[in-house]
Parts: sequence; C-alpha cells; structure tokens
Amino acid sequence: MGGGLWRERFGSFFTNRWLVFVAAMWLQSCAGIGYLFGSISPVIKGSLGYNQRQVARLGVAKDLGDSVGFLAGSLCEVLPLWAALLVGALQNFVGYGWVWLVVTGRAPTLPLWAMCILIFVGTNGETYFNTVALVSCVQNFPKSRGPVVGILKGFAGLGGAILTQIYATIHSPDHASLIFMVAVGPSMVVIALMFIVRPVGGHRQVRSTDGKSFTFIYSVCLLLAAYLMGVMLLEDLVNLNRTLITVFTVILFILILIPIVIPVSLSFWLEPRAPEEETLLSEPQKQEPHRLRQDSSELIFSELEDEKPKEVDLLPARERQKRIAQLQTKLFQAAAEGAVRVKRRRGPHRGEDFTLMQALIKADFWLIFFSLLLGSGSGLTVIDNLGQMSQSLGYDNTHIFVSMISIWNFLGRIGGGYFSEVIVRDYAYPRSIAMAVAQLIMAVGHLFFAMGWPGAMYIGTLLIGLGYGAHWAIVPAAASELFGLKKFGALYNFLTLANPAGSLVFSGLIASSIYDHEAEKQAHRHHPWQQNWGSIFSGMFGVDEPLKCEGAICFYLTSLIMSGFCVIAFVLSMILVYRTKIVYAHLYGKTSAPRLT
Repeated sequence: MGGGLWRERFGSFFTNRWLVFVAAMWLQSCAGIGYLFGSISPVIKGSLGYNQRQVARLGVAKDLGDSVGFLAGSLCEVLPLWAALLVGALQNFVGYGWVWLVVTGRAPTLPLWAMCILIFVGTNGETYFNTVALVSCVQNFPKSRGPVVGILKGFAGLGGAILTQIYATIHSPDHASLIFMVAVGPSMVVIALMFIVRPVGGHRQVRSTDGKSFTFIYSVCLLLAAYLMGVMLLEDLVNLNRTLITVFTVILFILILIPIVIPVSLSFWLEPRAPEEETLLSEPQKQEPHRLRQDSSELIFSELEDEKPKEVDLLPARERQKRIAQLQTKLFQAAAEGAVRVKRRRGPHRGEDFTLMQALIKADFWLIFFSLLLGSGSGLTVIDNLGQMSQSLGYDNTHIFVSMISIWNFLGRIGGGYFSEVIVRDYAYPRSIAMAVAQLIMAVGHLFFAMGWPGAMYIGTLLIGLGYGAHWAIVPAAASELFGLKKFGALYNFLTLANPAGSLVFSGLIASSIYDHEAEKQAHRHHPWQQNWGSIFSGMFGVDEPLKCEGAICFYLTSLIMSGFCVIAFVLSMILVYRTKIVYAHLYGKTSAPRLT
C-alpha cells in the first residue's frame, strides 16, 4: 500500500462517522458524574460537619446541574462544538476542583449556598458532554437515531459504575481523592476527544455494513453490562485483593476500547468508498437537484396537512393510505402545473425543523414532556429512595440494588433504542409506542414494590430500571424526528427539565411525606412516650434524629400513586402515537410521497 493511499486512509479514518460515535461513547462514559454523588456526599458531610438536611440541599443542586442544560444547548448553536466541550470540561474541573480544595482544607471553608453553586457548576459540565455527543451523532446517523441515542445514553448511565471501578483500583486511604478524580479525570478525557466528536461530512445514509457494526456495538454493550454486574456483586460479597481489582479494571478498559475496531476496519481494510459516491458527496452543487426534490416533497407533505379532510384519519389504515396517496398526487400535479402555489406557512409542520419557541406552542411537544415527567419522574423516585425501600423490607445490603438498577437502566436505554428503531424502521409506526410499553412495564414494577412480596425488590428493580432507561433512549430520538435536528440541542435540554421536576414533586414531596407519616405512626404505636420526649430533646439540643419505617406499608401508597402516574403517562404516549402516525408513515413508510421528475 503506497504512502499516498495510507495518507488517504488515515484521512478517511479521522473523518469516519463511526470514529465520532465511538469517541462519543467514551465521552459519555465520563458524563455519569451525578451518579457518584452518593459516594462523594459522605466525604463532604464528614469533612465539613454537615447534617443530612444540608447534604440533601447539595443533592438538589446536583440534580439541577445535571438537568438544566439551557446554556449548553444555546452555546452548542453559537460556538464550535469543541469549544462547548471545553466550557463543559472547565466547569467540571473548576466546580469539583474547588470542592476538593475546600474538603481537604487547601481553600477556606465556604457557606452552604456557595458549596451548592460549586456542585451545580461541576455537575452542569456533563450537560455539555451529553449535548455535543447527541447532536453530533444524531446528525451523523440520521437514519439510525434509536440505536445511536440508546447506546450513548446507556454509556452515560454506566459512567458512575465505570468511575467507581477506576477509583477502587486507586484505593487511596484519603477518601477525598475521589472528588479529585471526578474533577480531573473527565476533564482530561473530554479535552483529548474534543476535536473528534463533531458532525462530519460524507455518507450519512444506511450502509451495508451498518447492521453488522451496530450488532457488534450491542454485543460489546451487553458484555460490558454483564461484566460490570458480576464485578460489582463480587466486590460487594468478597474481600478482593488489590491485584485482582487491578486486573478487573484493566479488562474493563479493554472492553471500553474494543469498539475502535469498527472505524479502523472500515477505514483501512473494508468498504472503500466508490468514486462516484465520493464525487456525489464532495460537490455540493451536485446535490442541489436532490435537495430540490426533497424540499418540494416536504412542502407537499406540509400542504397535505392543511388540505387533508379530518375524516381521513378515521378511516382504516389501507383506505387512509390510499386516500392520502391520491391527495399527494393531486397536489404534486397542481404544483407542477402552477394551478396552486405551494406555500410556506408561518411555522413549520411536524417533521420539519422547529426552534424551541415554535415547539413550545405545539401540543405534541407538551405530550412528550408530561409523559416523560410522569414516567421518568416516577422511576427517579425509586432510584432516589432505593436504599430506604430495601431497608424497610429488611434487606441489609442496599448496594446490590443500587448496582442492579444501574445495570438495568443501562440495558433499558440500549433496548429502548433498539426496539423503537425496529418499530419505526420495519413498521413505520410512531416511536412513542415503545415509550408507552416502557411505561406499562414501570406501572407493573411499582405494583411489585407496593405489594412487598418475597423477591419483589429484585423484580421491581428490574422493571423500573428497564422502563426508566428506555425513556432516555426513545424521547431524544422521537423529538428529533418530530421537531427536526437544527435546534436539537435546545429541544433536548428543555425536555430534560422533566427529570428534576418529577424528582422534586414525586420524591421530594409525595414519597418523603408519606414515609415520614408512616414512620411517625410506627414510632407512636410502639413507644408513645418516645415521640413527646424526643421532640423535647430535639428542641433543647438541636438533635434531628430521623425516624425509620419498617415493612411494605412505608412505600405502599407511594408505589400505588407512582403506578397510577405511569398509567397516565401511557395514555399520553398513546395520544401522541395517534397524532403522529401520518408523520412516521411519511418519514419511514415504504410507500412515501412520489418524487418530482
């Protein structure tokens, strides 16, 4: 192979969309900072002498930082993506770096509100990683949005487990070193990858090798999830020596690095691009006729939304498609003859590019938002209260359930992306049907928690983890299909606000209030004198001793309410399915609109 050919192959390697995708997976592995808060908070609490209520406020700041991505979405539209990643890396480094300085006594102690700001700033850095990874890869793989979003969000969910395993290898006696690792590690990885993760030119349609490549990635993901599950359970149950933990971590790194095989093989050994394809893709002027046809098709589709009689949607599927095809043909003929003017309306139709303000006045956008709020909010309530739920049912080792729900969350994201893609690709049916199924699964999972049967914790954790994870693979892909890719960063970051909103209402108000109420009833029933004397002592000495609740009754009512919310979310998702069937039939149907010739 000559030097010129090698240079050409190296050039194609660095512009390969699969290299971008693999680098985005590595980037997302560092976007799980928020999942480490449970390990970081005891260090902060012990060092600064905080009580549990103050730590909870830091947790709220973390949740807000993890979900409020307006700035990230806006900057990604203005700045180059590498610059947005650099801003996120600096936020991560400054926020958690300063927390580490305060905790270790290297910087003056700050008031609680200032510590909340630092936690918010540090955690908010990961919204930049999320936004850049999703925006780049959805643009590079517009025909495979489900698998791409599912895999990327899955790696974000696994980030906490990966960073925890790396820290177990370091095994520093100074527990504050975990905060230092969170400040420095992700920032270094992001800076190393910031010029690679970007939209690239070239062939973006489905290629013959894409199926095998995605199958390989899915296989690595399943192997990684199984491996992490086994390692975490082993480390929980057995006291392993340092050498064995190091070996486990090295194997983990190998599994994470294996996907690089795909862009290397595509660039150096397989699938050289045909000369005619290179010519087509590298000369913008040759794309103009195709773009004209595409734009005309979109205009006719938009006009169809205005001209279509309402009763057409009520017809059986076969008859409806026939009537729509007839109407499309008439519109194309009329437009070609100049009999009617195909016009642009004041705002886009579903399937076209929306700005955030245009999306906010659409019912479909709010159906997605509230369905996500109810579904993911109820799942996050379980995640936030999993320790207390397992303790109330008599389990001592709560770490097992925390590890399990992390893995099921990951598999839910991978599976949600895969199965929703099958639905739209093979059946041209709305992706939201997959979200409706996930919400029904979660409703059943909440019922298992409510009943408190033997083994209910394991089954409930499985169902809630899968359903919750599926939301974060399906929603971004569906939003990009209905509201376009042009302002996807801003749209995605607005939808993520459903997570802290659901957590605040469901976990912060409903679950905690019911738990405290049941705990007080149990305390008063067993020791009537304890409640009175306890309140006197807490008033004299400032002691705030938390009450403990035991038995399935602690979360019985909460779980029933959450199950009801999931059923409502299911109904909202099905309304969205009904409203968007024609959009998906146009986007993915085998009998799409006829082309202008």
